Amino acid sequence: MRTFIDDVITDLIKKDYDISQLTFVLPSKRAGTFLKHAISTHVNKTIFSPSIVSIEEFIETLSDFQYATNAELLFEFYDVYIKNTPKEHIEPFDKFSKWAQILLQDFNELDRYLIQPNKIFDYLTAIKEIENQHWSLDEEPTQYIKNYLQFWNRLKTYYSHFQKQLATKKKGYQGLIYKEAVNNIEQYIALNSTKTHVFVGFNALNKAEDLIIQQLLEQELALIYWDIDRTFIDNPIHDAGLFTRAHKKNWTYFNTHEFDWVKKHYSEEKNIEIIGAPKNISQIKYVGELLEQVLNKKQNLQNTAVILGDETLLIPLLNSIPKSIKAINITMGLPLKSIPLASLFESLFNIHKSISLNLYYKDIINLLSNPFVMPLFDNETSNSAEQLINHIQVNNKVYLTLENIKEVISDHSDLIDILFDNWEDQPEKALKNCSSLIYKIKTSLEKNKSNNLLPLEYLFRFNQVFNTLDTLNKSFSHINSIATLFSLYRELIKSETLDFKGEPLKGLQIMGMLESRVLDFETVIITSVNEGILPAGKSNNSFIPFDVKIENKLPTYKEKDAVYTYHFYRLLQRAKNAYILYNTEPDVLNGGEKSRFITQLEIENKHQIKHHIVSAQVPSLEKNLIKIKKTSKVIDKLNKVANRGFSPSSLTNYMRNPVDFYYEKILGIKRYEEVEESVAFNTLGTVIHNTLEDFYKPLVGQILDVNHIKEMRSKIIETVAFHFKEEFKEGDITNGKNLIIFEISKQYISNFLDLEMNDIKKGNSIKILAIETENRVPMYLESLSKTVNLTGKVDRVDEYNGVIRIIDYKTGKVDSGKVNIVDWEDITTDYNKYSKSFQILMYAYMMHKDNKINLPVEAGIISFKNLSSGLLKFATKPSSNSRTKDYTITSETLDAFEIELKKLILEIFNEDLYFEEKEI
Repeated sequence: MRTFIDDVITDLIKKDYDISQLTFVLPSKRAGTFLKHAISTHVNKTIFSPSIVSIEEFIETLSDFQYATNAELLFEFYDVYIKNTPKEHIEPFDKFSKWAQILLQDFNELDRYLIQPNKIFDYLTAIKEIENQHWSLDEEPTQYIKNYLQFWNRLKTYYSHFQKQLATKKKGYQGLIYKEAVNNIEQYIALNSTKTHVFVGFNALNKAEDLIIQQLLEQELALIYWDIDRTFIDNPIHDAGLFTRAHKKNWTYFNTHEFDWVKKHYSEEKNIEIIGAPKNISQIKYVGELLEQVLNKKQNLQNTAVILGDETLLIPLLNSIPKSIKAINITMGLPLKSIPLASLFESLFNIHKSISLNLYYKDIINLLSNPFVMPLFDNETSNSAEQLINHIQVNNKVYLTLENIKEVISDHSDLIDILFDNWEDQPEKALKNCSSLIYKIKTSLEKNKSNNLLPLEYLFRFNQVFNTLDTLNKSFSHINSIATLFSLYRELIKSETLDFKGEPLKGLQIMGMLESRVLDFETVIITSVNEGILPAGKSNNSFIPFDVKIENKLPTYKEKDAVYTYHFYRLLQRAKNAYILYNTEPDVLNGGEKSRFITQLEIENKHQIKHHIVSAQVPSLEKNLIKIKKTSKVIDKLNKVANRGFSPSSLTNYMRNPVDFYYEKILGIKRYEEVEESVAFNTLGTVIHNTLEDFYKPLVGQILDVNHIKEMRSKIIETVAFHFKEEFKEGDITNGKNLIIFEISKQYISNFLDLEMNDIKKGNSIKILAIETENRVPMYLESLSKTVNLTGKVDRVDEYNGVIRIIDYKTGKVDSGKVNIVDWEDITTDYNKYSKSFQILMYAYMMHKDNKINLPVEAGIISFKNLSSGLLKFATKPSSNSRTKDYTITSETLDAFEIELKKLILEIFNEDLYFEEKEI
């Protein structure tokens, strides 16, 4: 295809210009590469390459200043701020940096548009005084209002001193450099009277650029080529031609010279598709499909560009590009905040943002688990970081000190110091440690030579960031806390990018809207064409009010929107195929409704436009319940489990979900034990069980009396604390939620002893027969000709007024209905309703078979959340609505239970039945 750049070079050759002697000035650096390629294509002889510069480089040369980085400007400005602000009104650097960024943008605008600053600042001060005027004669302004007005009065001082300080160092922000360039233009013209400048593809110019270009044109030292279509420039209200119309009208140069060029490319036939897709990722995924179509149509990818309206979608786009596309050129940078390494330093700062010597376990694990850090702890046989993580989990350590960590990891002392030694709120130490960590990771990556080029690039850029902060802090000493350093670091990685390098003239082009300036493509794919993104719309990121900007001819959101309107339509001018995507599901974070650009395209009716909505193909995924066949190996494992013994809990686990039983008993997969920051429910249950065991075990064979209970009550605090120490390991129970749970456990024990005391005082006889009795009973399965073992520990067996009771403690709430049975077949099928009945009956069955009890007996549950109900006894009922209950467990009861128990175990061994997952 023939591009705008091709037309420029052809015209210059036609006019007999010596290309090698020209100085080309372009809106961006990227266009320079394409310009060189066009020159090599159209010039048929060997020549020296002409000088090709971006407008910013050209202005920098004119001014004899250098561009300062954003970080440098902030430090310089703060230096000016503290010198020109009363001591009592000086804000810390991290707070200052928030509003200073906005003020620097305003300084930049004032200088780029050559506005007299004193006029603006005086006007702003007057506005603020009027806004806060107290019309009551006897009412004085408050001190807060006085301070506020003094701040606006000082803006003029800040501006002038800031300019002087930067000027002494020959550095500046963009606006200052542009203003200096205007001051130097006459000298530049005198020294370069034989040079010809060619300004290519400009649109919106600030006042400084406007004056500089006009002076060069008037002195016949320049040519300028506009890239505008007649459709836009002839329409007095079309924003795409807003600036070029003004230049053509207002520049006296065009009274005697031709306006190059106004073309008619936009009216040529085009294939334009407007595509709505829900959410950003759907847009990006559809871009992948469009690129597949481009490949299938055999179109040249070199003439295809993907323009990202929202540049944060670069990574998802790279993951969506078809694998068949090998060559990609990315003309944009990836923000450092989006790089995986950013999460490492985020984790590191999170640990050290407080000066506490106690380190939170989640912060430690998060840092050690980082893929850049974990390999640093590799030894020949193990990984020290994993050992520390295991130590934290096993010992339930919520907080650790540096010494605690070194006790576990003894072979990486220097690395542990870098990661965990307290920074003592000293930014110098923080920066040193961050640089040392980068060096450690670099050394590790260089040892492992496979696929480490990109991570090394990450390290290099982050090392530059920390070096910049270190250098600036040594020069100015403004960073006086870790909080300030962290705030600045975050600001810096938002603006700094990792720039991609590639072959710009090959393959698919990926770029942002501004990078597309001057360039033309046959096929363009533009994403995120939504209000708030393209165009950006209204924003109030300035101290200068809208009306003041209008009066002083400063750009407002209208002019900024017009800039993007021009870029959008310019992309369509020479394109043959245009795919415009927008988000059909707008929200406050990802832009508003579809862009006015789309509506305008449709209303103009210049082209046939296809408009359709796409959505991701979402297959209906039916969850297939897991089925696991009982192979010979599974049966062998089951036999081993049966030999060790089926416990009531393992059998009820099978009843609840056979697949869980398979994972736990056959595969031996244990549930992952996390650190308990607050006491878990099972830990509370264990503490209560163990406390009651300590109290009642010495009383086996004795009848309880009041003195026994009183003695137990005197030991509640001591015994509960001991068992919390045993179970909760080094977890803290001295404050917060854990202290509440500790007090609850004491109250549970106390309430239970009150229940026992009341029983005794009422004249009831309670004799302790057994506490935490282990049981192991064989059971023969006739149909399998095999014996299996049943095991289980019974919490308590006592004799209550001559009746033997088997008691199971539950710390959760249990209702009496959960220990009643009507239909025996339900006891092994309905887990939610009958699992409690199954457990206590199995205890009774085992103890009876082991001749530890004589029938009849009673069995039940003591629920610590339902103590007022006393012992919730197992009972059989003739029907679900019957009020008649039989609480006695007889041989007939156990025979009926045995039938169901054997059925359950036979089902487990049945090779024709799968372990089949249940819907829970």
